[in-house]
Amino acid sequence: MKVTALIPDDLVQEVKSLSHAKTTTEALVIVMTEWLSSKRLRTLNEKVQKSPLQFRDDFSADKVRALNRQTT
Repeated sequence: MKVTALIPDDLVQEVKSLSHAKTTTEALVIVMTEWLSSKRLRTLNEKVQKSPLQFRDDFSADKVRALNRQTT
């Protein structure tokens, strides 16, 4: 998508430098992708805080490891 945006030059240069991007487009894609990941994690954390994970009474890490080690 082609977008026209007014972004301060110093901000763009800092983003390009810190992201090691070769182009402004590459820098913006990196930054936007990382921002989305961060936002998704924050949203997930909020959901878990509101409704914490509940393990079954018979849950055991050893049982899970044993299941994971089974070959199919």
